[in-house]
Amino acid sequence: MKEMNTTDQGCLMLVDDDPNLILLVKDYLEFRGYQVITAENGREALELLEEKIPDLIICDVMMPEMDGYTLVQHIRENSDTEWVPVLFLSAKGQSQDRVKGLNTGADVYIVKPFEPEELVAQVESSLKQASRLIKHQNSGVSIGPTIKVRRNVELTPTELKVVQLVAKGMANRDIAQIMEVSQRTIESHVSNMLGKTGLHNRTELARWAIESKKA
Repeated sequence: MKEMNTTDQGCLMLVDDDPNLILLVKDYLEFRGYQVITAENGREALELLEEKIPDLIICDVMMPEMDGYTLVQHIRENSDTEWVPVLFLSAKGQSQDRVKGLNTGADVYIVKPFEPEELVAQVESSLKQASRLIKHQNSGVSIGPTIKVRRNVELTPTELKVVQLVAKGMANRDIAQIMEVSQRTIESHVSNMLGKTGLHNRTELARWAIESKKA
């Protein structure tokens, strides 16, 4: 059974062969409310993607066994993952390097060294962009396979309101403020809905809400 993502901001995959960078970036992103899963190279990342699909992937370019270019090609060729935003991290900062990275299929190209706040800003921007694309699903924009859930899913009125706000791209803490409850209560509702539907993360929950006309 695939692991479910119940964190506030969402689940990120960080792929890099530098253990020091992994440690620093992971700690920083987790401090900002994200769940972070890590891999040391593209091959390991593909294995993890078979178990869990994150909301966004942060990936180094030059890595052993499988580099970032090859990893992104696999991601874009797989209908289950083709919609996932990818941020490239690379020490190669020439314009031709950026062009190659973006043409390969990455959404953002960040040059090392970088400021942590810049990375967080790019992550948040990419997740918002993905959320906007989700909202255009009904207009014929294809961003991935149709979401499939368990049969006869019934949401409580509170869960329905929560999932409608999730579908708008809102974080749990913002939803908690609107509904005047604790963030932990919202996290519990999200977790319960993931359990009921069999979905794996907030992004899939948002897509399902939109596709099933609940949002």
